[in-house]
Amino acid sequence: MSKHELPVVASTNACCAPTLTAPLSHDAAVELAAAFKALADPVRLRLLSLIASRPGEEVCVCELTPQFEQSQPTISHHLKVLREAGLIDCERRGTWVYYWAIPQVLHQLSAAMGPAGAESVSAQV
Repeated sequence: MSKHELPVVASTNACCAPTLTAPLSHDAAVELAAAFKALADPVRLRLLSLIASRPGEEVCVCELTPQFEQSQPTISHHLKVLREAGLIDCERRGTWVYYWAIPQVLHQLSAAMGPAGAESVSAQV
């Protein structure tokens, strides 16, 4: 089999915009990788979706734990991972802990994967 170069054909009718238009900076890549790593677990992804789906509101851990088959300590561990990744924050009130999503971080993750994502993320880091 011979190696032939294929001609590059410019098309004005692109089906979709490129996801990234420029490479991520090192700092942006490190920051995003930590957040995506935290989301690489189905339980944590569900936890974040339960918390983020109530924008502007806090969610008590007592509302989150019954949604899962895992034990309360396991859910607390997953919430800690999300918190350390900067995706959520919390406040203890008596015996309960209330969680909320950090919208700016969620927007950064979304922007990194959307059209012209790298430009908007590198500008924010």
